[in-house]
Amino acid sequence: MTTKKPAAASANPAAPQSAARPQDDFPTSGHIGRSHLESSPWFDPKPKPSAGARNVIYVVLDDVGYSDLGCFGSEIRTPHMDALAQKGLRFSNFHTTTLCSPTRACLLTGRNHHSVGMRYLSNFDMGWPSGRGAISHKAATIAEMLRDVGYGTFAVGKWHIAPTDEASAAGPFGQWPLGRGFDRFYGFMNGSTDHYHPELIEDNHPVKAPDSPENGYHLSADLVDQAIRMLSNQVSLLPAKPFFLNLALGAGHWPHQAPAEYLARYDGVYEPGWDRIREQRLAKQKAMGLVPAATELPPSNPGVQPWADLSDDQRRVSVRLQQAYAGFLEHADEQLGRLFAFLDKTGLRDNTMIVLLSDNGASTDCGPEGTTNILRWFNQIPDSTERNLADLDDIGGPRSASNYPWGWAQVSNTPTRLYKGYTHGGGVRDPLIVSWPGHIADEGAIRHQFHHVTDVVPTVLELCCVKAPEVYRGTPQLPIHGTSFAYLFGKGEGASRKDVQYFEMYGHRGIWHKGWKAVTCHAPGQSFELEDWELYHLDEDFAETRNLAKEHPAKLRELIERWWAEAGKYDVMPMDDRRDLLFRPRPKPGSIRAQTRFTFYPGIAPIPAESAPLTQDVSHRIAAEVELREGDEGTLVSFGNCNGGYSMFVKGGQLFYAYNRCGEMTRLASSGALPLGRVTLAFEFRKTGILKGVGTLLANGEQVAEARFDTTMRRLSILPMHIGRSGLPAVADEVADAFPFSGRLEKITYELGGDRDIVPPDGDID
Repeated sequence: MTTKKPAAASANPAAPQSAARPQDDFPTSGHIGRSHLESSPWFDPKPKPSAGARNVIYVVLDDVGYSDLGCFGSEIRTPHMDALAQKGLRFSNFHTTTLCSPTRACLLTGRNHHSVGMRYLSNFDMGWPSGRGAISHKAATIAEMLRDVGYGTFAVGKWHIAPTDEASAAGPFGQWPLGRGFDRFYGFMNGSTDHYHPELIEDNHPVKAPDSPENGYHLSADLVDQAIRMLSNQVSLLPAKPFFLNLALGAGHWPHQAPAEYLARYDGVYEPGWDRIREQRLAKQKAMGLVPAATELPPSNPGVQPWADLSDDQRRVSVRLQQAYAGFLEHADEQLGRLFAFLDKTGLRDNTMIVLLSDNGASTDCGPEGTTNILRWFNQIPDSTERNLADLDDIGGPRSASNYPWGWAQVSNTPTRLYKGYTHGGGVRDPLIVSWPGHIADEGAIRHQFHHVTDVVPTVLELCCVKAPEVYRGTPQLPIHGTSFAYLFGKGEGASRKDVQYFEMYGHRGIWHKGWKAVTCHAPGQSFELEDWELYHLDEDFAETRNLAKEHPAKLRELIERWWAEAGKYDVMPMDDRRDLLFRPRPKPGSIRAQTRFTFYPGIAPIPAESAPLTQDVSHRIAAEVELREGDEGTLVSFGNCNGGYSMFVKGGQLFYAYNRCGEMTRLASSGALPLGRVTLAFEFRKTGILKGVGTLLANGEQVAEARFDTTMRRLSILPMHIGRSGLPAVADEVADAFPFSGRLEKITYELGGDRDIVPPDGDID
């Protein structure tokens, strides 16, 4: 029996015309006929990594100084990071941009930060191409490059390279991790977060922390848990697919928070004081061969008192604040140990290159004495020993938002000068460890060649046999600016293959060229042409202690001119030193913050501080439309937590407004019971002077309470606003837990006046 062959499609005008789809859309082997019997299937090819594909993990620490890891001279216990160095390389001469967002932009793109639009932090759009607060699409990220050749890509932890006014649940999402090449994301979008009550994002939406601090929750552990889950899913189901993981921990950025037992491990360690600990670290660094034997400690930085001059109470507070930092870092190291153990258990370690670094030097945020509440610094409220001493037992815990004194930041940066934000060594010279078992000639060695954070991407690309695209998704690409240091995986001898590197931040500038460095600290308003530059021969003066500007004026002039040439090449201009403007929100037209009227409905996700209404130093009205039954109570709106902010809530039949000025409370409580049924409950603030005014509570337009505010805050909180529940720990002591509103909440409306005198500062939250 024979089967009659169907007529060709062209012979039957009524038949579907499959040929209407251009044949060029198909692979040459594919063909569509009238049925499967005369059709040839095809499958879109999937990207296949090269045979030499390697797994890659970035571990990014935050504000961790040059000497803070055990393998870089510290007394802080970091055995898992130290073990990484024992099976890899330490880089003694590695440099960053001196600030968070710019360093991360370089680390992910391999280009200089001004060129890609990240002049300062992602909190600000300066209006210049160099300062958009986002990474230009002319610079594909390493995640975008690797994903397109078949890698799984995962981002966990801190992001802080998307404009922060785009970091709410409303987006836009183009600069979020999933918009810049990552398959999955779990972490936080801004420069810092509370490690007991974090602002968390999963992929493109906010989520709640999986547990509470009462049950042992801490963000560092959560981040590593999530990283292991992501990797486990991939290696279990797609074992041949390589991965790239960007794990960016919050440690050791303020707030310094760790379980109490980790602080206790450092009882007695810091009583000798920062001068002695600094000397001990340098001695260890010399013994390790990390720094030359002739290295000397520079004089103490301005503002750092000799330990011997401190009172007993000052020492007691200072010791405890440093214990919180040390415990925070050790706790983070333990979590990394669990990730490394997972790699060992799954047999992935030998084919995984791990790059561990800090984003900049140690921080001097919050003043020379340190603080138990960083909001005091944002609001220019002086810290005092007495104030910090009263909070001593809370340091490190959920109610504390601490940062250490300048003396301990100086210790962190041993033996370099100054701190994060400066272009001297204390800001830009940072720890780097690279581990790749079996692929490094002399595991455990130290490399002394100069390298920079822009050099990580070209190293990864070289070792993964991937070429950076000249055009990505239709956009012509900037060339990679960095220089691969893969050559150092061999014997590591000879000079650096990198030739030159410029630095610039807040007008502070520096340039390194073949072992010499010129550097200047810039004062706002000072001429960029007439500054005093310093000159150091870093090959012979690791800690920048001998200024050779007078001895070698020709060399200094050469380097200054080279700086201007590099600045022109990498889009640094225009120079902009208006730091007072940099740390104030200047909303872009059409952005969330540009609004003067807001309406929030129940079900809205937590609102990041950078998207919340700017009620500081301006007359405003907050109105909640509710339906009350007998016994209904709870929070209507809350912004901040126990360290600062405000909350409006109903309790015991009364309406309350609590304003927490870094621990100083102003409370309004309605007189008499609130009416039941549909009610409009409101708080109105009438400004009477700069940062002062009169507050009024109203129920259905009738005044039920009034109070004077003699001084209010410039910055209310770095934590989010919540609608229908409280932030944690709560702004007011009367509120326990989240205290959700049990009545019917229709909406909350904010109306802002036009009488603002002081633009509330965003602050340095990198």
